[in-house]
Amino acid sequence: MKLWGGRFEKKTAEDVDEFNSSINVDCQMVREDILGSIAHTRMLGRQGIIPTEDAKKICTGLEHILEDVQRGKVKFQVEAEDIHMNVENLLTERIGETAKKLHTGRSRNDQVALDLRMVSMKETEHILSLLAALESELLSIAEANTKTYMPGYTHLQKAQPITLAHYLLAYFEMLRRDIERLKDCRKRTNVMPLGSGALAGTTYPLDREWVADNLGFDDITKNSLDGVSDRDFAIEALCCCSVIMMHLSRFCEELILWSTDEFSFVEMDDSYSTGSSIMPQKKNPDVAELIRGKTGRVYGDLITLLTMMKGIPLSYNKDMQEDKEALFDGFDTVQQCLHIFTDMISTITFRKGRMEKSALSGFSNATDAADYLVRKGIPFRTAHEITGRLVLYCIRKNKALLDLRLEELQSFSPLFGEDIYEALSLETCVNQRKLPGGPAPETVQEAIRQNKTWLSETFPGTSSY
Repeated sequence: MKLWGGRFEKKTAEDVDEFNSSINVDCQMVREDILGSIAHTRMLGRQGIIPTEDAKKICTGLEHILEDVQRGKVKFQVEAEDIHMNVENLLTERIGETAKKLHTGRSRNDQVALDLRMVSMKETEHILSLLAALESELLSIAEANTKTYMPGYTHLQKAQPITLAHYLLAYFEMLRRDIERLKDCRKRTNVMPLGSGALAGTTYPLDREWVADNLGFDDITKNSLDGVSDRDFAIEALCCCSVIMMHLSRFCEELILWSTDEFSFVEMDDSYSTGSSIMPQKKNPDVAELIRGKTGRVYGDLITLLTMMKGIPLSYNKDMQEDKEALFDGFDTVQQCLHIFTDMISTITFRKGRMEKSALSGFSNATDAADYLVRKGIPFRTAHEITGRLVLYCIRKNKALLDLRLEELQSFSPLFGEDIYEALSLETCVNQRKLPGGPAPETVQEAIRQNKTWLSETFPGTSSY
């Protein structure tokens, strides 16, 4: 008989049991479910709601169940519907009638809300540690490449010369925002809903604050209706995961492009590449491509929750059983992708010579030619027009700006002097851009120093960072 079956005359149909059950998914919350039940039971005993000896007996039984679960000795039953009923059934089998006091002052509605928040706190903490590891790796690579010149792009067209370090720090900033976003999300997740009951609280004198403190929550929910029906924290977590995946996908897209023969900026390590079943020369960046592909999967998880919640009246509805599969999949996917991406990028070979050669072509120093004329007293718009004609001339002659003789340059403006060649060198073009946020080596080195400090302060006591 179901634990809720008192008012029912018939058993649920077998296919309804299967359809209604969530144990195959929410079994992942077993640890959180048991820890939440232990805290709830201790509070019941402290408050005199159930006898102290009964509370101790229940807690001991729950602790033994958790130990058996961790040893793989427990098999959950579909007929028991979910993790909450499975645990309670196991407890009843082991300690008898006393187990029936466990659910005093509690509903599965506030119980699952508690479990889901606890899981979210644990999983987002893991994601934060993976983000920190990736940030540390980016800083390490950047520190070794403050003078590795490469072209910067807009519209995927060569624009201006930068350094590999400067490029990597752009992704560092993206991931830094991801860290800050996720930490902010955790503030709204770290709120304890237990005590909300089914929707209207309970008449028992529960000590909600004690339970919250015992479980490590910062606060309790303020409204019992909202406490059981809120999934904003899960949606927000998947929003954060989606943005993380978007950043990883952009990074992977560039690495995939860079690994082509047309770019040849990087070579993927053999251990993070695959071959072709028919073309023996192929070395495919499949890991990067899979991360790019899995981004859509996490977006789908987010859309699942948003769609599920958009038409639900207060308070709890069975639709919300669908929250866990999408949320857990989002967490798992992001963690897997962050881990393998960090390992992959640590093994990549950057072809520095090829990058520098590419930066020298495509007129990436054209803006510097215009700025040279501005420093000679020509208005920028006029300098821009002169340089544009100069570039067109070079295209027709199949030359680079630095290939032109001084007489050719002076035919466009007599203000060009011998110093133009130094002004248009990659080193000068990069080194002169030393405003905060720019690619000059001294600026980038200071940014690396500041980012190291921020990382160590944000993740204190973690030696690997």
